[in-house]
Amino acid sequence: MAITVFMVRVPEAENMVDPLRKHYDSRAVAGAPAHIVILSPFKAPELITDGTIQKASKVFSSFHPFIFFLNDIGRWPETTFLLARPAHYFTDMTNAICEEFPAYRPYSGMYDEVIPHLTIADKNAENADIAEYGVRRVLERHGPIEAKCTAVDLMENSSGAWKTMHTFSLAEETNS
Repeated sequence: MAITVFMVRVPEAENMVDPLRKHYDSRAVAGAPAHIVILSPFKAPELITDGTIQKASKVFSSFHPFIFFLNDIGRWPETTFLLARPAHYFTDMTNAICEEFPAYRPYSGMYDEVIPHLTIADKNAENADIAEYGVRRVLERHGPIEAKCTAVDLMENSSGAWKTMHTFSLAEETNS
């Protein structure tokens, strides 16, 4: 089933983690960039209207760009990921978009807590173990990944490959 997802791209991580992601995460193979999910799943692509875009734009334009770090490795039994710190920037955006679209809950409401993260490996415990070792080595060599969030993308997968439908810029930075 085709879905849409609000996500923050993390191009600063791609050179370091994409070789692992493309080997151990099927979404990366299907064209999903290194990212942190804000809300998944969202509406089917054919249900995205101009009104949807306007409402989402209003939500995301209320947030200012911010710096975040990916340095801590997290695990679930079949998943290896990098935790996004500070997490509150992402959870605040998730809460705000869910407030605007209350019919859509993160991961369809399956989890009590949303943990902002960048997935490295998914759906296989053995691969997650290998990926954990690999990402640990990457971080030891390069140190923490520092990134800046300036936008949120709405992506869809109706063709089997992930494609950007719309990019929502965060509020302009002001110099005081």
